[in-house]
Amino acid sequence: MAEEYLYGITLKGLNSSEVWDPEHKNDDADGTNQHFGADQKLIIKMALLGPEANSGELNVLQVEAMGLKGPIKTPIALLEMGKTAQIILDLSFPDPPVTFTLVKGSGPVHIVGHNLLGAHMEEFDDMDDEMEEENIDDDDDDKEPEDEEEDEDEPKTKKAKLTTAAKYKNQVNKNKKK
Repeated sequence: MAEEYLYGITLKGLNSSEVWDPEHKNDDADGTNQHFGADQKLIIKMALLGPEANSGELNVLQVEAMGLKGPIKTPIALLEMGKTAQIILDLSFPDPPVTFTLVKGSGPVHIVGHNLLGAHMEEFDDMDDEMEEENIDDDDDDKEPEDEEEDEDEPKTKKAKLTTAAKYKNQVNKNKKK
């Protein structure tokens, strides 16, 4: 189960920046991380100018985050009071740190989204084990008795995968005949 929290920051003044790095911010007073083993993801939904922004001033919001081949810096919003005071975004950042910087203009620029906090890794492992057991039970009910006798030496997970592959292959062959 994932928990969801509001995320919001304000950048005001040229070159002001904020970093989203939950691995460091969630430390307790004793120095241990509260959410150790939890997956986190930042989703940005909107960037908007505050009402006190200067009319006619261009505000450029840049993000620096990890890309496939390394860190990437790129503008994500161009905001100007009187023209474009807000922009809807749908950006997802699964890997901290993420740095937001106001590279042009004085703002204020408000960035709004949500921080998803996934279940701890042990809970995911337990859920995977339970799902595998359910799938094995379902597959065993569908099998004929002679199949079970031939494959007794194979682990149940392998039998489940083989059964699923066989069903898929049969479906593909039926579609080819049509």
